[in-house]
Amino acid sequence: MSNVMRQKMADTIRFLSADMVQSANSGHPGAPMGLADIATVLSEHMTHNPKNPNWLNRDRIVFSGGHATGLIYSLYYLWGYGLQIEDLKNFRQLDSKTPGHPEFGHTEGIEITTGPLGQGVANAVGFAMASKFCAAQLNSETAKLIDHNVYCLCGDGDLEEGISYEACSIAGHNKLENLVLIYDSNRITIEGSTDLSISEDITKRFESQQWEVIEIDGHDFEEIDSAITKAKEIKKPVLIIANTTIAKGADKMEGSHKSHGAPLGDDEIATSKKKAGFDPELKFHVDEDVLVRFRCAIESGDLAEREWIHSHKTLPLVEQNEAYSALMNADYSRIQWPTFDKADATRNTNGKILNAIATAIPGFIGGSADLGPSNKSTLNDMGIFPKGKNIYFGIREHAMGAISNAMSLYGPLRTFAATFFVFSDYMKPACRIAALSGIQNFYIWTHDSIGVGEDGPTHQPIEHLSQFRALPNFYVYRPADGSENVECWKKALDMKKSPSAFVCSRQNLAQIPAAIAGSVANGGYLISEDANAEFTIIASGSEVELALNVKDELNANGKKANVVSVPCYDLLIEQDKSYIDSIIKPNTKRVAIEAARGLEWYRFADEVIGMDSFGASAPAGLLFKKFGFEAKAIVEKITA
Repeated sequence: MSNVMRQKMADTIRFLSADMVQSANSGHPGAPMGLADIATVLSEHMTHNPKNPNWLNRDRIVFSGGHATGLIYSLYYLWGYGLQIEDLKNFRQLDSKTPGHPEFGHTEGIEITTGPLGQGVANAVGFAMASKFCAAQLNSETAKLIDHNVYCLCGDGDLEEGISYEACSIAGHNKLENLVLIYDSNRITIEGSTDLSISEDITKRFESQQWEVIEIDGHDFEEIDSAITKAKEIKKPVLIIANTTIAKGADKMEGSHKSHGAPLGDDEIATSKKKAGFDPELKFHVDEDVLVRFRCAIESGDLAEREWIHSHKTLPLVEQNEAYSALMNADYSRIQWPTFDKADATRNTNGKILNAIATAIPGFIGGSADLGPSNKSTLNDMGIFPKGKNIYFGIREHAMGAISNAMSLYGPLRTFAATFFVFSDYMKPACRIAALSGIQNFYIWTHDSIGVGEDGPTHQPIEHLSQFRALPNFYVYRPADGSENVECWKKALDMKKSPSAFVCSRQNLAQIPAAIAGSVANGGYLISEDANAEFTIIASGSEVELALNVKDELNANGKKANVVSVPCYDLLIEQDKSYIDSIIKPNTKRVAIEAARGLEWYRFADEVIGMDSFGASAPAGLLFKKFGFEAKAIVEKITA
């Protein structure tokens, strides 16, 4: 394609982006205008099918700088993903298809929700890791079902966020050769020049992490084309440092940090269009020759997918077709669920459940932040990524969360990520994106309370249950024993549009009375009931055993009580009032017990016996006694 045509296409993107921001009187014109030349050339290299955005072997593109939605929506309109000019005019408006940051499942073609800087870099690593695992399962020397690329556009802010260090380190270590990170190096952030905050040598940083680095003029079409062509041939991840100018093509605002997050103004846009040879009176305008060239993505992508389907049907090995079918169609009926009949830590029972699921489901894969032996998340005899199912994330919780999100969205995979519950703090941004996006990711968090013991308050989660229970569309399961644990997993696997967390104990927990069939799916259920009860004792996880002991103590004192186990508070609050009243009797004194902050229990309880401070360093039994989690102490308190 001629550079004259490329320039016209790039300028079209620039002015669509500027018009969108101006119309909304809100947004970020600088990055889209600076990246327009790169986006134009990248369009020539990408293999994707607007007719089928879910084609498995498509190239993925992640916009880590999610604020550059002017660029993103312009491209998806021009490529033919179903957006109309009217959608661009409704940019950032209520109920539009073009919200302020790209949202997975809301706008056709968006691979993953981005916005919090750095997340997209780790997401791109996740897509590349997913493709490498699937390729290891499906590809042969004569047939490659998985051979696509993953592109990520990022900026200075993305690379300043710590998550990018974690993620890029993992990418280099695993030699993710289909990953291309294009760094929009315009040296501008909101506050001004990057000289105010960063002076590191980005090239040396990435080379030390086993990346190939190519530096180019981000406005030279030939250099951009050459760099992307070369990147696709290199057998390790590639960083393209594209030296660009923010708001490229703007009349007076080009290069100014003021163009980052504010409209350019009607006069500035009109003057800029005139300088580029565009009609300054026309807004949201796309010439036919530009649209035709971008829309070639429809025919070329459809052809590419048809050729891929043909190659799949003619695979020389029958077992490869069978492997593809098994990977793409998870059959949960094949899971041989373990049974439990003695006291055990739920981290142990959960580990057995993980292994049972992974044995039955080819796409079930995951790993831990260097804590596999402690949180029992190792998949026994199932190998090491990429050929095997055990991912060694290292001590990189933030990247692990975002990487596993992308792996879960890739297509055929079901992914889990494990660490200690107190370190879920490092994963919170990724968990929030999973909940917002409806990603079925599984988080394994063990060592769930002051029961951690001697490691002390730095390792004892206090506020964490309340934090994650407050997160919409995020389901926290805290099983009281192995049997509840199994039922929690059955429910979580069935929830296709929600992430789930399994919060498990370090210490052994007694087997509780068998749950009523299906009752765990309601979030809570009666496990012990007295006629004409005076008290209802509510608990989750390790405190269910304590609640039963409290009931025994009350019974010994001539008082009647019910005990309710709530393995999933988030499911319980979704039930109707009649069900909740049937298990948490309104005419009883309702007491919740939890070795954590527990403020959310006031929704159901008259009194909450929880933690009002951080923990301490001592054996677990002494800590439960110190903080009042003993049956006699609780009975004295609630009957005073």
